[in-house]
Amino acid sequence: PAMNPDLSFIADVALAAFSADEPMQSGAHDPYQNGFNLQQLELAVSKPVDPYFRFDANLVFSLEGVEIEEVYATTLALPGRLQVRAGQFLTRFGRVNATHPHSWLFVDQPFPLGRVFGGEGNRGLGVEASWLAPLPWSVELAVSETMAGGEATARSFYGPEDLGVDSPLHLQTTAVIEQFFPISDDWSLLWGLSWAAGPNASGRANRSEVYGTDLYLKWRPISSGAQQVVSLQGELMHRRRQVPEDVLADWSSFEQLFWRFSKRWGVAARHEWGAPTFDLSGAIATDSLESDWTAARHRVGANVSFWPTEFSRLRLQGARDAAVWLNEPLWSVFLALEVSAGSHGAHSF
Repeated sequence: PAMNPDLSFIADVALAAFSADEPMQSGAHDPYQNGFNLQQLELAVSKPVDPYFRFDANLVFSLEGVEIEEVYATTLALPGRLQVRAGQFLTRFGRVNATHPHSWLFVDQPFPLGRVFGGEGNRGLGVEASWLAPLPWSVELAVSETMAGGEATARSFYGPEDLGVDSPLHLQTTAVIEQFFPISDDWSLLWGLSWAAGPNASGRANRSEVYGTDLYLKWRPISSGAQQVVSLQGELMHRRRQVPEDVLADWSSFEQLFWRFSKRWGVAARHEWGAPTFDLSGAIATDSLESDWTAARHRVGANVSFWPTEFSRLRLQGARDAAVWLNEPLWSVFLALEVSAGSHGAHSF
């Protein structure tokens, strides 16, 4: 038995209602149709294989088939506060991108992530090195090199038109710095800066860059022993893409406020925003990748969650999506159920 890996199954299903026949959902695991939706069935596998490596994998089952979402090995014994992982993984750009749906505060993915990276978030085959700096507060640096193709995982780079790798410049480079500040026994703050760069399919020498910053503030009254948790988090992203004879740029962001006011109940609110694409002259650009984004888009949503136990969750969510280029806002309502079975490790802060 000591050789067996830790296994867990996590199922997410949702009953959805949309005010339009073509909802503007950007996440691959989002509810996408009126009626019942299987968002995913995830099989998580993890195990230290020896004193030097840990193995992790996440396999996703859907009605369309099976997908290897992540599979990688992580070092356990490198000197100098270093750690390396290799395989296929979600990059650590921002805070939400590297997480799976069962740890989200909302039923669906923030649309800025789908806009910039794709419905599956930013991931790829490659290698990542991280280093924990010897400072009085926690500072971690991480750099990864991954493949730059994938319609649902790297749409700002090669996307579906993978032109191949002829040099290191044809890989996606992602660099992240995260700083954690324990403000007090009850308050903590995480601040991150992210940068991703790689080739895009508009020309062999054309490149894309994405700059991001994320903030996570959490209050949990450990000193009083209360069950409450309040968290505020947000991400801001700026993207620049070289295209023939021009440079296109845009901004996207989202903010989330969560309050778990008792052991089993919590509420959350979210605002998402996306600006139109501009060219070097400052005019709204005609963009084949973002042909619909001719004006600002705002989506606001709220939900209430109930946890019968730590192995199940019910969530009722509503949202209003106001894309200025549409005649009227889009509305959505989700009733989502999540159940899990098996051993699943704790998530990072």
